[in-house]
Amino acid sequence: MDRRLKLQAVLEEVLNNKNVYFQPPESKRMDYPCVRYDLSDIDPTYANNKIYTKKKRYTLILIDRDPDSEFVDKIMALPMCRFDRSYTADNLNHWSFELYY
Repeated sequence: MDRRLKLQAVLEEVLNNKNVYFQPPESKRMDYPCVRYDLSDIDPTYANNKIYTKKKRYTLILIDRDPDSEFVDKIMALPMCRFDRSYTADNLNHWSFELYY
């Protein structure tokens, strides 16, 4: 199974629902709480002039109506996850994370 699809499954398990969207188009209606994520970087490690390993970094945005969302701590518990910032837009609370997966 593709690593991104495994990440999708992990995020669905964290939210306990299917409201996880990878690079959704602007026209896509999202149900809340949800996670929107996209690939933001690939960090290669070189050995012998070739790529030895690649670490993919994803930007995750948790969107929830609840300003004290229970999912913030659950996402922070994922390995290699770092909180970036939070903000409010359209009366929804957003938390941004960076996750290597």
